[in-house]
Amino acid sequence: MQNMLRTQIHQSTAASQCFFFLQSPFIHRSNGVGSSSSSLGFRRKHNFPKKKKISLSNIKAQSSETIAATIDQKDVTVKADITIQLSVGGFLSSIGLSHGLDDITDLLGKSLLLELVSAELDPHTGLEKRAAKGYAHKVKQEGDDVKYAAEIVVPSDFGDIGAVLVENEHHKEMYLKDMVLNGMPGGPVTVICNSWVHSKFDIPEKRVFFTSKSYLPSQTPSGLKKYREKELESLRGNGEGERQKADRIYDYDTYNDLGNPDSSADLKRPVLGGNKEFPYPRRCRTGRPPCKTDPASESRSSSVYVPRDEQFSEIKNLTFSATTVYSVLHAVIPSLETAVLDSSLGFPFFTAIDTLFNEGVNVPDLNTKKGFLKNILPRLIKALKDLERDILAFETPELILRDKFAWDRDEEFSRQTLAGINPYVLKLVTEWPLKSSLDPEIYGPQESSITTEIVESQIKGVLTLEEALKQKKLFVVDYHDTLLPYVNKVREINGTTLYGSRTLFLLTPESTLRPLAIELTRPPSETKPLWRKVYTPGHDSTACWLWRLAKIHFLAHDSGIHQLVSHWLRTHCSMEPYIIAGNRQLSAMHPIYRLLHPHFRYTMEINALAREALINAGGIIESSFSPGKYAIQLSSVAYKAWRFDQEALPADLISRGLAVEDPTAPHGLKLAIKDYPFANDGLLLWDRLKQWVSDYVNHYYPDPAQIQSDHELQSWWTEIRTKGHADKKDEPWWPKLETRDDLIGILTTIIWVPSGHHAAVNFGQYHYAGYFPNRPTIARVNMPDEDPNETQWKMFLEKPEVMMLMTYPSQIQATKVMAVLDVLSSHSPDEEYLGETIEPSWASDPIIAAAYERFTGRLKELEGIIDDRNANREFRNRHGAGVVPYELLKPLSEPGVTGKGVPYSISI
Repeated sequence: MQNMLRTQIHQSTAASQCFFFLQSPFIHRSNGVGSSSSSLGFRRKHNFPKKKKISLSNIKAQSSETIAATIDQKDVTVKADITIQLSVGGFLSSIGLSHGLDDITDLLGKSLLLELVSAELDPHTGLEKRAAKGYAHKVKQEGDDVKYAAEIVVPSDFGDIGAVLVENEHHKEMYLKDMVLNGMPGGPVTVICNSWVHSKFDIPEKRVFFTSKSYLPSQTPSGLKKYREKELESLRGNGEGERQKADRIYDYDTYNDLGNPDSSADLKRPVLGGNKEFPYPRRCRTGRPPCKTDPASESRSSSVYVPRDEQFSEIKNLTFSATTVYSVLHAVIPSLETAVLDSSLGFPFFTAIDTLFNEGVNVPDLNTKKGFLKNILPRLIKALKDLERDILAFETPELILRDKFAWDRDEEFSRQTLAGINPYVLKLVTEWPLKSSLDPEIYGPQESSITTEIVESQIKGVLTLEEALKQKKLFVVDYHDTLLPYVNKVREINGTTLYGSRTLFLLTPESTLRPLAIELTRPPSETKPLWRKVYTPGHDSTACWLWRLAKIHFLAHDSGIHQLVSHWLRTHCSMEPYIIAGNRQLSAMHPIYRLLHPHFRYTMEINALAREALINAGGIIESSFSPGKYAIQLSSVAYKAWRFDQEALPADLISRGLAVEDPTAPHGLKLAIKDYPFANDGLLLWDRLKQWVSDYVNHYYPDPAQIQSDHELQSWWTEIRTKGHADKKDEPWWPKLETRDDLIGILTTIIWVPSGHHAAVNFGQYHYAGYFPNRPTIARVNMPDEDPNETQWKMFLEKPEVMMLMTYPSQIQATKVMAVLDVLSSHSPDEEYLGETIEPSWASDPIIAAAYERFTGRLKELEGIIDDRNANREFRNRHGAGVVPYELLKPLSEPGVTGKGVPYSISI
C-alpha cells in the first residue's frame, strides 16, 4: 500500500498556481491557462504562417506555451468518490428550512469542500505545499448511502497524499464513511472516515482525515505534523463550558451526575471519584451546570453528552444496540410500571412465573408504541390476535429449556460459580478460620462462624479440614466485608434486606464443586445485637427450606456484585478512561490508537445510557437490586481493591489462588480446578490476543528505545494513571512503560477487558438470570429464623413456598430486570467480533495483515477447541444432562441472544 501511495515528484512553477473549482465537471485554473478539456477556459492553437519572420517576442510566447503544455501533461486529475451514510434526524432530514438550503447547495455542486494535503513540506521553501481543492457534488443514492464525487487537479510536484481536509457546506452534520481518491500514479488512495462532519455554520474548523498509513510521532511526514498536533488539541478542548452535541471533545469528570437532588432530596447521591471515601474511575466531562440544591452534583438533562463520534444511535442499521437499550429504558419500563399497579406485589405461586414465558404480561400502554417497538424489540413485543392489545412476552431462557429444575439443584448452584456469568469471585481458601478485616468494635468478631466442626460434618469423613486446606480443596465466595457495612443502612429501605455473606465450597475428585455452608451476618446496631448463622444442605424438611432461602440471599448478593463490580466497574466504567486518554493523547494515525480503536467503539454511548437510567438514583439497579440506593456506592468500595495489573486474566487467576505459575503447564499456569470453563477458554483467548498484540508492537517498535521516546504513547499512559484513574495514581502496582514487553502487557490487558472479560460476564445474562429464581437480584424479606416471632415462624412452617416467593423480587422488579437482561444479552446484526473483519489500517501494511490472518486462524481454531470441550464427558461443568454448554468465549455468533460471541468492544 505504501508503494501504491508513492508518486513521482516533479518540480514545476505550477506548484504556486491557485485553483478555483466550480460545479463538476467544470474545473478552472486561476489564470485560465492549461486547464483540462472540460474546463471553461481553453488554450488556443496558434497556426503561424510558414514563411513569416519570427520575432523575439513570438519565440518567448511559443516557449511559454510549450512549458505550459508540458506542465499540463504532468498534472494529475484525481477523481474522489465519497460515501455519506444517511441518518435519522441528521443529514438529509426533510424537516426545516435548512434542508431546502442544503438542496440548493447540492444543485450547485458545492456539498463538500475537499482539500488534499501533501504528506511532505516543500523541500525548497520548507513550507506547506498548496492544497489541491475541489467541491464534491451529489451523484446518486444507493440504499442508505449517498454517493458524492469531485474532480481535483493535483500539481505535478504534490507527492503523496497524506490527509484530506473536509468542510461540510450543508447546514446539518453528515456521517462520512470513506473517500476513495483515484488517479494518483501510485494507485487509488482510500481514506476511511466513519465520522460525523459538522456543518461549517456550526463549527468553522475543517475536519482532517489521514490516510491509512500509520506513523509514530517521530516518523510523521513533515507536511502532516501540524495537522497531527492540531487535531489532538481540538479533541482535548479547554475544559470549559457545556459540551454541545456536535463537539468531539474528550475530557474527564467525576461521577457527580447520578443523583437528582433538585427533583427530590431522596435522590441526592454522593460524588464518586475525587475523594478518599468514594474513589472511582473518571467519566467523560459534559460541563452541565451544577444542581441548585447541591452544587457538588451536576444537573441532569434529557440527554447525556458524549463526543460526537462515540454516538451512533442516529445511523440506520448501525444502532441496534443503543436504540434497543434506550427503548427498553424509556418505553418498555415505564409501560410496565403503569401496568403493574402494586410495585410490591410478588408472584402468588411458581406457575405465575411460568406465565411470563408462555402467556406474557399484558401492557396496554405499549399499544401506542407498537409499531416502533416491534421493529427493534422483536423478541419481547408480540402482538395478540386482538390487535388492540399488546403483551410483553419473554423467551424461555436456555437454562430452563434444557432443565426446568436446574435452578433448585445444589450441583447447578455450584457449577455456575465456574461456568456461569460471574466467574470472577471464587477464591481459594488459604487460611483458617475465615476472618474479616473489619473493625470488631463496630461489626463484631472477626472470625467466621463457619467452624471446623461444621465443615467436617459436611465432608463426612472423606477429608479432614486440614487435609482439605493442604490439598487446595476449599473455595469461598466472600462478600462479608463488602456488604456488612451497608446492612443496617439497607435495612432502613422498605422492601429489601441485606446480610454479609460467605459461601464455602468443596472441590470434588470430578473437578466439580459442592456447597458446604452459607454464612449470613447482621452486624450489631443501636437497637439489635449481632446476629449470624451458618446454613448447610439439610437432611430434614425445615433445614432444606432454610438452605433454599439462604441460597436466595446469597444469589441476590452475587447478582449485585456481578452487575455492579464484575460487569459495570471492571469493564464499562474502567474502560472509559482508556478511551478518553486514547483520543486525547494518541493521534488517529498512531499505530497504537489504530490497534485499540475497534475496542473503544460505542462504549461511551452505552455508559452514558447507563448513567441516565440504569445506575442513576431511582434507576433500574437501585429499584431492583438488594442494596437499593447504596448500590453504586458498593462499586466504589470494590474499586478500592481494583488493580490494573490484576485485570490481566492470568494475574487475576493467580491473585484468587485459582492458578499458580508453572513454566511446564499450558499458558505457563497450572489451574487449581482442572475443569474451570471460564479459565480454560479464557486463557486460550488471552494467549491469542497477546500473540496478536506482540506481532503488532514488535513491527511498529523494532527498537525498544522508540517506546520511551514516543511522547504520545507516554502521555497516554501517564494520563490513564494520573487523570483517568486519578484516585489510584500513587499506587505502586501500575506497570512501567519502558520496554516492548511492558507495552504488550498493558495493551493485552486493555484489550481483554472489553472483549473476553465483558463477553464472559454479559452475554450469558439472559440464559442464567432470565429465569429469576436461578439468579434473583433482590431478597425482600429476612430469613425466617432471624429474630422470628411466633406468627412468622408458623407461616414458614406451614407455607415455606410462600416465604420463598415473598423473598423473591416483586413482579415489577422481576419483569423490568428480565427486559433489560434480554437486551443486554443480545448481539446486534452488525456486531463486530474478534477476528471477523480486518481494519483498513491493518490491511494496508502487509506484515500486519499477515499477523492478523494468523490471529484469525487461531480464533477459528479456538472455536473448534471449545466445541470439543463441550462434547467431552470428562468436563462435567460444561457437559451433561441438561447442562448449558460453555460458549461465552467462542469468538463468533449469530445476532440475538446466543450465549456466545466475543465482540471487539463493549457495544451494549
